[in-house]
Amino acid sequence: MLHRLTISELTARIMRGDCSAREATQACLDQIKRVDEGVKAFLSYDATDALNQADAADRLLASGVSSQEKPLLGVPVALKDVIAHKGQPLNCASKILGNFISPYDATVVNRLKDAGAVVFGRLNMDEFAMGSSTENSAFFTTLNPWDPTRISGGSSGGCAAAVAAHEAFATVGSDTGGSIRQPAALCGCVGVKPTYGRVSRYGLTAFASSLDQIGPFTKDVSDAALMTRVLSGYDPRDSTSMNEPVPNYQAGFNHDLRGLRIGLPREYMIGGLDPQVDAAVRKAVAQIQSLGAEIVEVSLPHTEYAAATYYIIAPAEASANLARFDGIRYGARVEGADPFELNSRTRGQGFGDEVKRRIILGTYVLSSGYYDAYYIRAQKVRTLIRNDFLKAYETVDAILTPTTPTPAFKVGAKSDDPLQMYLCDVFTISCNLAGICGLSLPCGFTGTPKLPIGLQILGKPFGELTLFRIAQAYEQSTPWHRELSPVA
Repeated sequence: MLHRLTISELTARIMRGDCSAREATQACLDQIKRVDEGVKAFLSYDATDALNQADAADRLLASGVSSQEKPLLGVPVALKDVIAHKGQPLNCASKILGNFISPYDATVVNRLKDAGAVVFGRLNMDEFAMGSSTENSAFFTTLNPWDPTRISGGSSGGCAAAVAAHEAFATVGSDTGGSIRQPAALCGCVGVKPTYGRVSRYGLTAFASSLDQIGPFTKDVSDAALMTRVLSGYDPRDSTSMNEPVPNYQAGFNHDLRGLRIGLPREYMIGGLDPQVDAAVRKAVAQIQSLGAEIVEVSLPHTEYAAATYYIIAPAEASANLARFDGIRYGARVEGADPFELNSRTRGQGFGDEVKRRIILGTYVLSSGYYDAYYIRAQKVRTLIRNDFLKAYETVDAILTPTTPTPAFKVGAKSDDPLQMYLCDVFTISCNLAGICGLSLPCGFTGTPKLPIGLQILGKPFGELTLFRIAQAYEQSTPWHRELSPVA
């Protein structure tokens, strides 16, 4: 049962010689063959390349390489289909990219490889990361490993499902408005959205450039801390990358939370919150308080404007970023009588409905006469939202909230109502607008059916060390991370 191990458990076994990187990789490949037809997390994977990487890791181990030099030596890690991996498909779960193969590695892929990881597979997602359920993929819907009639979340649904189904030891996704934390909560794993600028976006296909951030999905908090450390660091190829020191997050672990003040925002514990989610989060808050933390009420008064602000800024940036997909330079092409017809036919047939909806909305708010009324005003409100958090962090070290308002819902339940789908991210959007760090981890389950519930911890800018300290202390005092999905 190698595939069920955490990263720390696996690397300990590999370093002791109890198993090889090839055996670990083969265990993941076997698990994919067993369960992925029912989960649909992977768009594709190259088994031969994965095993070749594993053999190379085993040779490194035989040469005497240590875990300090290669902290992920032999660990299979899969990627969301929005991150460039040289020689592998890069489709963003869209038809418009056709059979495009990435010509280079993203910075995070280079960092994974430098750490010794076996990087393999392309994970399903909402097309161009636009969605909250992975139902917007051009290929198929990823299903929840806890209940295959329900969604896995989005846009990184394939990443969360692959970890929950134990098809990979960790995955790497992107978070623009909750796309890591929300599916992590719905699938019962740990998901981290680092501070904006902490992890390089070089090689990430852009959705909304001022909001996008790459982060990991893992089985527990210790693995999440390790993965975040590996992925983080300054990169001159990303103009938004920050030259901040990257701590050893695991070194900050402490089961005692005395001395920490943690905020509970009154605007997040709202009507409409599922009763089981509400109860689980309140129990989690009480548990964190029992570990020594002081819980205080805080106010984030502009929270009510976050969703409207996000759905102006994100589509506006998407409209500009997706203009490059025109059927001329690369990807799929639908011929036309002239360049205009070629462009409109290619984009009309290549993009799905949700992507088209957001491009049209974004183009509208950027158009003459509406730019000041919508986009500029949204940017001003965004500043107010960020200032709310910065003011709260003058008196607290972190903030606790639910990750999602409900557990995973049935496939198709919200497909015809974009507004209801957008509101699935109501608790996660503000983190991206403010550029702070956030983490979701399991804090309980619903009754019948048994579905995971997530607790969100929001930290100060570059406050990941405290974020992981709180998360690890809570996790180790509760049983939720040890629960296995039915397909594991």
